[in-house]
Amino acid sequence: MPEATWQKSSYCAQGNSCIHIATTPTNTIHLTESSDPAHSTLGATPHAFAALIHVLKESPTHV
Repeated sequence: MPEATWQKSSYCAQGNSCIHIATTPTNTIHLTESSDPAHSTLGATPHAFAALIHVLKESPTHV
């Protein structure tokens, strides 16, 4: 993955169990759930990421 600048979610409380997001020059959005983005990451196109956010916002239950 090209060099990415990770940003922690503004909805995250103190600690490392947070969602981090980064974009890369390849037009990919990357997500990870820890403070160490070198581990498991999920990559998505901007369109797929927008669909994910839409579904999460419409969900009656927030996890």
